[in-house]
Amino acid sequence: MTAVLRLKPLTQTLVLTFTALLSCTVVADSVTCSDPQHSSQRLTGVAHTVTVDGHPFALWSKTPAAPKAAVLLVHGRTWSGRPDFDLNAGCEELSLMNGLVDAGYAAFALDMRGYGNTPRDATGWLTPNRAAADLAGVLKWLNTQAIGHGNKNNQNGKAHLFGWSYGSTMAQLMVQQHPELAATLTLFGYPVRKGYSTTPADFPDDAPARQNTRANAISDFITPNSISPAAIDAFAVAALTADPFRVDWRELEQWAALDARKVRVPTLLLRGEFDPLAKKRVHRKLFRRLNTPAKRYVVIKGGDHAAFMEAPRSRFISEFSQFLDEQTPNQSTNHNTNRDSAKTNRN
Repeated sequence: MTAVLRLKPLTQTLVLTFTALLSCTVVADSVTCSDPQHSSQRLTGVAHTVTVDGHPFALWSKTPAAPKAAVLLVHGRTWSGRPDFDLNAGCEELSLMNGLVDAGYAAFALDMRGYGNTPRDATGWLTPNRAAADLAGVLKWLNTQAIGHGNKNNQNGKAHLFGWSYGSTMAQLMVQQHPELAATLTLFGYPVRKGYSTTPADFPDDAPARQNTRANAISDFITPNSISPAAIDAFAVAALTADPFRVDWRELEQWAALDARKVRVPTLLLRGEFDPLAKKRVHRKLFRRLNTPAKRYVVIKGGDHAAFMEAPRSRFISEFSQFLDEQTPNQSTNHNTNRDSAKTNRN
């Protein structure tokens, strides 16, 4: 497997500044805010293309002036990197990438095969093992970018890996196969349940590429008053624009290889209190079996499957960045995240 960097001409999101009273305007397919210091528009982003095994992958990055390290963000089953992790909700700051930049980390949102700006391959399908191999290739590239090198903050140069929902199982499988590539693993919205590794008997031969819907786009926002109607609308527009068709997966039996006992890197397990996809029993078993002394399990109170875009966002980012700091050299003198501290907020 080879990972080759192919940079497009840098494309950036321009920040527009107005000297006017704070106000929000919804215009057609975008949301703008007159005060970018209070919105997701305040930081610029850069688009990259990385080639893995001959296939181009789109990444979107935001980077502080002196990053501690890089974090690779892996989206879930239906939507790609930018809608999930860098939502422009006008005057509401809901971007996880901006939160990581504020904490000192360079954030990279990846589009897997068929998602967002990454094309499908000739087969039209994605499989768990293919996804894990693609993640490994992108991480190999990211680890060569020397993000955090040249200073005291990140002497080993490895990126941190974060997976949300279906992306959490992609990330786990990659770490099991290539533990040397990731500094840490963070799993959120871990959706494993009975039948997760079973391919349905009536599975089609050809990838159907079914159209996505607004109902799919807003389905994760289930906790009342945790996110504004305007922000939900902004997500729906961004998600359907980036991903008008569902990506097709097969050979789901490959998920049977998921085994927490094979995870040997520092791991943070996050679960939203009201997340219907993240089962308590599954999380407790997963946490117990993680084969690393540096592990932590945190329940985000008031959160559901999209907690980092909702009311608990600040708590989510605080728990996430604190764990990264503890596992990034010279960021913290207390690296003990096992035993009592590991079990804080378990539920």
